[in-house]
Amino acid sequence: MARSYWLVKSEPGAYAWSDLVRERATLWEGVRNAEARNNLAAMARGDAVLYYHSGDERRIVGVAVVTRRAAPDPTADDPRWLAVELAPREALARPVPLSEVKADALLAKTPLVTRSRLSVMPIGESAFRRILALGGAKGR
Repeated sequence: MARSYWLVKSEPGAYAWSDLVRERATLWEGVRNAEARNNLAAMARGDAVLYYHSGDERRIVGVAVVTRRAAPDPTADDPRWLAVELAPREALARPVPLSEVKADALLAKTPLVTRSRLSVMPIGESAFRRILALGGAKGR
């Protein structure tokens, strides 16, 4: 089965990359947008996930991996809302700012630019690899 690539957003004051690294895993819960929920539902164990700090930072800071598929979100009253488990894989050596993503011809049409309000989104493999290269990631 082919691996898929994703991007999740979080305000660093709410749950920063450093929190994920310290805790070693987290349940990615609290998503209350139908499109983002559908993206959570499509995630599979082993999928790679770019971690984006939204708010004032607006930059991609790390790479995580899906360690558990979508299941009902324990913070929701409705079982249709989902959560996945993520674990950190690697911090980017150099965070990639949104301004650089927008200026890059390969990345300018990614959902991070075109669907900026979406908190969980698919990222094509070529865009994922480009971001890893820009961020100096090993991409293991």
